[in-house]
Amino acid sequence: MRYMLLIHHDDEALAKAPPSLWGEYAAFREALLKAGAGTPGERLGSSKDGKSVTRRSGTPEILDGPYADTKEQFAGYVMLDVPDLDAAIAWAARCPSAQYGTVEVRPIWPTREP
Repeated sequence: MRYMLLIHHDDEALAKAPPSLWGEYAAFREALLKAGAGTPGERLGSSKDGKSVTRRSGTPEILDGPYADTKEQFAGYVMLDVPDLDAAIAWAARCPSAQYGTVEVRPIWPTREP
């Protein structure tokens, strides 16, 4: 089954993380690839540099900053292809960002062909 790990963290907490965090991420990515469990995703830029777009009134409206005004923001993702939810949760627990924020596990719905 396919899952996405949605990584959320507080920019301030991450700034206080030790430099070894990036080595931990390299090891996590390597383990993920070696196990054939998925594709390492990407780290996102700061939420304060992002834009939110809505078109509810019929005209595009662009807002500065993140979609939600919360301390923890969406910061990155990992794509998994594992046997079940328990395996996805196990990978989420191994993700280095789980020490500094939250790693959300979401199933990916299959695409319907026309």
